[in-house]
Amino acid sequence: MPARRSGALAAILVPLVLLLLAVALWRSLTGGAGPQERPAATGGAAQALAALEVREETPSADYQRTRFGESWVDVDGNGCRTRDDVLRRDLVDVRLADDGCTVLSGTLADPYSGEEIAFRRGERTSAEVQVDHVVALADAWRTGAQELSDQERVAFANDPLELLAVDGSLNRSKGDDDAAEWLPPVGECDYVARQIAVKRSWGLWVTPAERDAMAGVLAGCPGQVLPAS
Repeated sequence: MPARRSGALAAILVPLVLLLLAVALWRSLTGGAGPQERPAATGGAAQALAALEVREETPSADYQRTRFGESWVDVDGNGCRTRDDVLRRDLVDVRLADDGCTVLSGTLADPYSGEEIAFRRGERTSAEVQVDHVVALADAWRTGAQELSDQERVAFANDPLELLAVDGSLNRSKGDDDAAEWLPPVGECDYVARQIAVKRSWGLWVTPAERDAMAGVLAGCPGQVLPAS
C-alpha cells in the first residue's frame, strides 16, 4: 500500500478507534438505570418527573424504621458506616479518628439553609449536622418501598443518592413529609431534583399532590438536571 494511502487510512482509523473506546468507557461508567446502576446527570428533572407513576400513597400503619434494616450499615464494604461515608463526602476540612472512618469534625455548607455549620462530634454537638434521607423512609414506604425486598430496602436506606448531610434542626422539622408538605428554605430545585432521581432509580411513585408540588418548584428551575450521587 502506498505510504500516502496508508497515512490517510490511519488518519481516519485512529480517531475512530479513540471514539469507540471513549463510548465504551462512558457506557461502563454510566450503566443503566436502577438501584445498582444509574445514568449520569444528563436528564431533565421535569421530564423525569413526568415519567414517574402517579398514585395515591398506600397505608403506612405497619411502617417501622427496622423495615429498612439497621441504621447506617456498611453496605459498600469499605469498613466504614454509611453516616461517616456521607459526612466525609459532604463536609470539608474533615478530621478523622484513628480508625480512618469516624468523622470528628468538619464544616458543612448546608444545602437546606445556605448556612455554614461547624460540625464537632460529641454527645451535645453531633446532632447539629444530621444525614437526611432525602425521600423520607416513611414516605418511601408509602410510595412503593413496601414492594421492595428486605435487602433492597437496606440498600435504599444507605444509597448515597438518597443521603445528604444537612442542618439537624431542619431535618427534624421535615420529619417524614414529602415535597407537598415540606421544602427546604433554600435549594428547592436541587432538593426536588434529587427526590425525583431517587424515586426514579428505585421505582417509587409520587402522589398527585407531591407531583404538583414538585412541578411547581421545577417551573422556576429551567434546565434542572438529575443528580447522579
